[in-house]
Amino acid sequence: MLWVLAVLAVGAHAADKDEDGPTPCDKVETSAQSLKCSVYNKDTAQSGLDEAYNQLMARISAQFSDQKELLKTYQDKVKAANDLWIKLRDADCAVEILESSSDDSDAETTKNNCLAQRSDERSEYLQTLATQGGESDAPDE
Repeated sequence: MLWVLAVLAVGAHAADKDEDGPTPCDKVETSAQSLKCSVYNKDTAQSGLDEAYNQLMARISAQFSDQKELLKTYQDKVKAANDLWIKLRDADCAVEILESSSDDSDAETTKNNCLAQRSDERSEYLQTLATQGGESDAPDE
């Protein structure tokens, strides 16, 4: 029953991501279909995370191109933080598997859904960093 709820939530998420065509999440009725949907969501979220990370590094490079030492420091810190975050994400999702049923398919689906959710959250966060003139730079009123 829990996997059905997870599939409904994640399936709606996948539909938002790819409105150009059918996805494995369009009609999920079985555990096998749920697993395929979770793999699709995990892969889609990972692609989004990679894109957000690369865009952040490009923003940093553009903003600090004339300050080489600061640029290197910023890039090193972002890379270190990202590496630690990946370890935390993976460890958190391993904990969630412990809470799933003993069925390997259900555990894999749970893990994939966790990875997708956490990766989407991280992508959103990375998109907020190094934004010149963004909301975070606005003075308090």
